[in-house]
Amino acid sequence: MEQHDPLVNRSFAIVPAAGRSRRMRQDKLLLPWRNTTVIGSLLAAWRTSDVDEVIVVMRQDQSELLTLCGNATVVIPPIAPPEMKDSVLAALRHIRKAFSPAETDVWLLAPADMPQLDPSVANQVLAAHDPDSPAIIVPTTSGKRGHPVLFPWSFASLVETLSDTEGVNALLERCPVRELECRSRSIHGDLDTPDDYERLRDETGR
Repeated sequence: MEQHDPLVNRSFAIVPAAGRSRRMRQDKLLLPWRNTTVIGSLLAAWRTSDVDEVIVVMRQDQSELLTLCGNATVVIPPIAPPEMKDSVLAALRHIRKAFSPAETDVWLLAPADMPQLDPSVANQVLAAHDPDSPAIIVPTTSGKRGHPVLFPWSFASLVETLSDTEGVNALLERCPVRELECRSRSIHGDLDTPDDYERLRDETGR
């Protein structure tokens, strides 16, 4: 197993890609986006950022998506994760087993349907992390929270304690939170409906 210098913080980006895109009525992660796809654009952004590892969680029947995941680590649970929280749990368990993270490490979370993910925002939240005063780092624009959100690894075990009706965002009510003002509107750019897709494509010049 990989040995890790506890003085060096590692970062893990979690991509929960097991959703069924019911409101989009097709797999939104495979939709065209500029010269790639929605998932391709997201993964390229994560790779451009300073995160150390990218963990994608998907279902067993997403063979086409699997081919697009390149150098990311893919986690495919035996039972398809019903909610985003379940995908996050699967990723955290894999990280714990494969990388033996230290308490000073961090994990970052953004929806898989954010093709405009800004690597500079990811780097900003990474730079804002203080291992001596761990807190969830949330990027904001004009007071509105967005993604990616940074979580200290020391908070990872709390995801296991969430009730069936709680999502990962419930941790923001239980843990120290530091908001980080940024100028990028991309922190709100997830795609839930065909209208969202067309609007964001128009805004970016397709």
